[in-house]
Amino acid sequence: MAELPDDVRAKVERLTHRARRAGDEGTASAHRARRDELLAEYGYRARVRQEDAREVLVLYPDDWVEDGTVRTDRIEDTDRAAEIPLSGPGNPEDWDDVEAHNRDVVARVRDRHGDVHGDNAAAFADFMGNHYAKRVEEATPGEVGEFLAEYFPRNAWPGERQREVIEESVDLVRTAGEENSGN
Repeated sequence: MAELPDDVRAKVERLTHRARRAGDEGTASAHRARRDELLAEYGYRARVRQEDAREVLVLYPDDWVEDGTVRTDRIEDTDRAAEIPLSGPGNPEDWDDVEAHNRDVVARVRDRHGDVHGDNAAAFADFMGNHYAKRVEEATPGEVGEFLAEYFPRNAWPGERQREVIEESVDLVRTAGEENSGN
């Protein structure tokens, strides 16, 4: 069986995040279907496991499954599986890479949409990097809600125009972040 390459794992993670953020079930289903097709090419499956205060995407080989159930007696090497946190904090050791990525996204938003959206993008990037050590496009709905309700009004010192367009700014940031990730 083929190993699951890092770029495929990253694409599967992005598709899973997109499915979770989709505004309708049809779009979410299409992202999950594409993810499952991609995994099937390598003989893998995916499921999302709830774990304490976070959700984890679990990728595991097809040959571990019989009649829809993972058979532990078929697992010879657990290193063939991958676990990717979907919510909660990222890896603080990746902070420099996350920060560089998020700053590139902020610059793109500022160049394309002006200073008001750029300032909002910078606030969102600060929040995601410093509080979650995650790329802006990986924000969960709960993290976006926390940013909008808690962080932005208290820490960004937004002007009236910034407050009026903050939700649009977050959408622009996430779109630019996905473009920056090669989606």
